[in-house]
Amino acid sequence: MKFPYGTADFHKIISDGYYYADRTERIRTLENVGDQVLFLRPRRFGKTAWLTTLENYYDLARAEEFDTLFGELAIGQAPTERHNQYFVLRWDFSMVDASGSLAEIRQALHNHINAQVADFGVRYRKQLGVDLRYHQSDGLVALRAAVSAARAQGHDLYLLIDEYDNFANELMHGRRADYDALVSGEGLLKTVFKAVKFLSSGAGIDRVFITGVSPVVLADISSGYNVSKDVSLDARFVDLCGFTEAEIVAVLEQLAAEQGRDHTWSARMLATMRTWYNGYRFGYEPGPGLYNPTLALYFFEALTTTGQPPREMLDSNLAMDRNRIDFVVRQPHGQALIGAALDPEHPPVIASLAHRFGVEDMRRAPKDAPFLGSLLYFLGALTLKDQDAMGRLVMGVPNLVIRKLYVEKFRDQLFPEYPERESLRAAADGFYTSGDIAPLIEVLEANHLRVFDNRDYRWSNELTVKTVFLAALFADIFYVMDSETAIARGHGDLSLMVREEMRRFALLDHLLELKYLSLQES
Repeated sequence: MKFPYGTADFHKIISDGYYYADRTERIRTLENVGDQVLFLRPRRFGKTAWLTTLENYYDLARAEEFDTLFGELAIGQAPTERHNQYFVLRWDFSMVDASGSLAEIRQALHNHINAQVADFGVRYRKQLGVDLRYHQSDGLVALRAAVSAARAQGHDLYLLIDEYDNFANELMHGRRADYDALVSGEGLLKTVFKAVKFLSSGAGIDRVFITGVSPVVLADISSGYNVSKDVSLDARFVDLCGFTEAEIVAVLEQLAAEQGRDHTWSARMLATMRTWYNGYRFGYEPGPGLYNPTLALYFFEALTTTGQPPREMLDSNLAMDRNRIDFVVRQPHGQALIGAALDPEHPPVIASLAHRFGVEDMRRAPKDAPFLGSLLYFLGALTLKDQDAMGRLVMGVPNLVIRKLYVEKFRDQLFPEYPERESLRAAADGFYTSGDIAPLIEVLEANHLRVFDNRDYRWSNELTVKTVFLAALFADIFYVMDSETAIARGHGDLSLMVREEMRRFALLDHLLELKYLSLQES
């Protein structure tokens, strides 16, 4: 069994016989939703794979390959009339370099549009029969040329925009002035989307499909592009990207058969994946959780090569999501929200997700507003867990691999200096193997708890102390660490259960029960 880890190209996945989770039956539904569609999901959640599925399905230059590519898939059994009827132009804004000056970023965006139109001209040279016009400092000239050439041949254009907010997000997190210059007034990004809007009003672009992570950028350019239909929470598309548990089970059973393993092996691997990777929900109504596809493929790759889960459960390709959490922490009340996210007894609760909120909205958001919670949801750092008695949305950390990102953020704050970290590491290692907690307590008292003053103690509670221990002891290479673990009829405050493949080492399981005494009580 072959897995397309690191590959999001539908044509390559199908042609080379890689595993593919078939969602193509949604193409028919998607056609009936609207002509301009926005679909938001966290990073590395399979958006590009779906985008390239659409690209191959609608591309008129691939008509002769339709049966080869789609014959075994759901849509191939009953295709829509629009299949292979479009010239397809694709942009990927993650390719736009945001590291230079504002002028360089503008030129990088023009360069990307020009380059994609140039590729468009080469791919459709036979159908177009003309050379397309370009303008080095204005990619919109090339866009108009591509649309006009396509219409001249009796076909409209399908525009696919991948990671529409990628380079703008990079600026939003650290270069606010440059971000404003691109999305406000007559900023270039806003101008690009105004051009798309115009060309989509009967001028040659028939359909647009846009992917991204959050609606923030689109909200900031809303007056330039206010015609898209957001299907991100539409019940018909909640599992458009991501793997269901049934798909995970099927893969594990096939791997077990290929490797000559019994059913208990696949059951153990499923339990591990459920703990670390499951839990994403993208609809208002409670339902089965989804698995992050990049993490799942990362896990499957390890199983095919070693027969064991990966040593590092967090794929390094997702580790950069720490930067997104840092951004939220820096916002007013952001740290309090993240602290609540680590408390399963008192999780964040919001009335509804904010769909249209720009940067200024986030900065002005009052403490009880849903902006930051919504942003963390779109980033994949929080997910929808349930609804309370009032119908409000109960949010929570999706799984253990995302909790790791939160814990590492707190650890950076609690132990910023190298000597403190080394002392903590030595004390934690001793605790893992001996259960001796005294050295750990000494490190925590010397390097963290001593910085509290009376005002801190006024607002501290058991959760405050639990968070300190969670940050100090979290070690996903060795342990599955849980908070409020169900035990008989009660709950344990913190548990550290040795990972199955690590039980051959001198590591102990641990259960910590914390009791908090206020200053007055003590």
